[in-house]
Amino acid sequence: MLDIGTPAPDFTLPDQNGTLRSLRDYRGQKVVLYFYSRDMTSGCTKQACAFGELYPQFLEKGAVVLGVSRDSAASHKKFEEKYGLPFPLLADEDKAVLQAYDVWKEKKNYGKTAMGVVRTTYLIDENGVITKAFGQVKAADNPAQMLRALAEDAGNGGTK
Repeated sequence: MLDIGTPAPDFTLPDQNGTLRSLRDYRGQKVVLYFYSRDMTSGCTKQACAFGELYPQFLEKGAVVLGVSRDSAASHKKFEEKYGLPFPLLADEDKAVLQAYDVWKEKKNYGKTAMGVVRTTYLIDENGVITKAFGQVKAADNPAQMLRALAEDAGNGGTK
């Protein structure tokens, strides 16, 4: 994981509609940047839907939510439409952003070792600095965890 207090690596990726989104475009807003494995899988669906349900509360706190996986924009579009997701899903097919954020790791599953996304969420402040980092998050609990992190961050003046 990247260290708290470091600048978040900038990136430009297509969203589910093919629109290019850059992290720098969100300067002046807090960004909840979450990395997940695959569209339409059980855990990733729970996480995305929970972020979707709580999205108005994130907006109230001046934050946007961005989801990133290595799925294609077309896959993200199907995922967005099926579950009515109100936030951008970014396609990192070449894994450059996954690697820049140190979430593309060796994982073990049923005794086999393979590379994959470690479910990780970062809170990035208005100036593009990482203020919170959570690795190996629980999919269903992560959105509420991030709302609490936003409240703590606001209570600390964004310095924790």
